[in-house]
Amino acid sequence: MYRIVGSDGAEHGPVSAQQASDWIAEGRLNRASRVQVEGGAQWQSLGELAEFAAALAAAKPPTAPSTPAAPAVPAATGATPAPTSGLAIASLVLGILGLITCGITALAGLVLGIVGLTKISRSQGRLSGSGLAIAGICVSGVFLLWGVPAVSVGMLLPALAGAKGRAQEVLCMSSLKQLNLGLLMYAGDNNDVFPPADRWCDAIKMYVASEKPFQCPAQPEQRSSFALNAKVAGKKTTSIKEPGRTVLAFGCAGGWNRTGGQELASSHKHVRRVVPVGFADGHVELVPPDRLASLRWEP
Repeated sequence: MYRIVGSDGAEHGPVSAQQASDWIAEGRLNRASRVQVEGGAQWQSLGELAEFAAALAAAKPPTAPSTPAAPAVPAATGATPAPTSGLAIASLVLGILGLITCGITALAGLVLGIVGLTKISRSQGRLSGSGLAIAGICVSGVFLLWGVPAVSVGMLLPALAGAKGRAQEVLCMSSLKQLNLGLLMYAGDNNDVFPPADRWCDAIKMYVASEKPFQCPAQPEQRSSFALNAKVAGKKTTSIKEPGRTVLAFGCAGGWNRTGGQELASSHKHVRRVVPVGFADGHVELVPPDRLASLRWEP
């Protein structure tokens, strides 16, 4: 019995000597065919075995069997390079552009890289560019992680500035509320007369416990960020006809014991360009500059 490697490259056996002789006659085996005697360890060519000499001599010269060289044509065709995936290329390009766009294009590059790599792996060799797709995914991921915080910070900065401005407005309103109450308390202790214009800050300081309420966070460098309505200074509270609309004190560019009117009020600067105004009835408001003229400045 023998084990034989046929012209198809496959190993057959064990087969009998008669079967092998029939294959020689059919042209499926020739002198160069590899054969191993069952139980042996050495492979030999068929022509080396004397028992097949007669069959090999009687065999027709191989004609058709030589044609299997034809498969070389498909092999040559398969050597043509597979086209590179456009998604892989686009992924890498968009990933690199993420450096300029703060990661915006990197998001698209990451998606295209993943899709491209999936299609390449499923193409069974019809598409190439897996290296480009992987590079695109990596580059896009890096610039996406770098760019998103940058964009987020850029978007948050205006919001943070706005929040800070509103916090300053709240503190400024609280300070003015204390000054308003101090002015009313002073008047209550002095025959219902508001303090004089030239020393109103000094006059009410005892009613607000410290100088801190005189300061607005928007103008921390000023000793006082508020002014007294000059038309109200030294006047009796009973002479004010509409205390709910009459300005008592307001924010301004600052100055200790400062007094003035509407022209001075617009100098107070907040993020939203509003002016804190205290009224003769004790309440306070944030008033836009275009509304200052509608307030009552005369008692």
